[in-house]
Amino acid sequence: MSILSRISFTDIAVLVAGIVMGVLWSLGVARNSAVAHAQASVSSPSAPDVAAELEAIKGKLTDQSHVMQDVSYHFSNLWFAGQHENWDLANFYWTETRSHLRWAVRVIPKRKDNARQDVDLVTILQAFENGPLQQLQAAIAAKNKTAFEANYRASLETCYGCHKAADKPFLRLQIPQRPETPLMNFDPRASWPR
Repeated sequence: MSILSRISFTDIAVLVAGIVMGVLWSLGVARNSAVAHAQASVSSPSAPDVAAELEAIKGKLTDQSHVMQDVSYHFSNLWFAGQHENWDLANFYWTETRSHLRWAVRVIPKRKDNARQDVDLVTILQAFENGPLQQLQAAIAAKNKTAFEANYRASLETCYGCHKAADKPFLRLQIPQRPETPLMNFDPRASWPR
């Protein structure tokens, strides 16, 4: 009687299952070991690598002057929207102005003045938002052109106060003479196309 005749189907099934489980187990161990090694090398790069990567990322980020150019764009167009009593457009530009001011403060929350003292831009922005900027928004909501003009001017004065606090008094503001974009139609009754 041969060996094959003495092995039952059940014995063969158990043997195959054992081989398959052994292969799967060894593949899992090898995979887990490779994954653990890869994670260790990714999650714990050397300190110089992290510093270099951080500097590379910083070099790709926007600076505060770029963000403030966006503020200028929106705040200038806000003036013309209010002058044309296009209150929906004025509200849009007011919201964009506030959003971009917040972005500017996220970029640089504290500046050093010429005496190397901290100028807390977060606190200045909070005061601006809770005072002149809020009053300007109220004038827009009330559709009150006279209050809008007065609060716009007060906002410009407050902005200039921040510039002076940061030792940048040469950044003098004024009522804009023309819109930032000739593309925008400020007439609230305008239709498209024109």
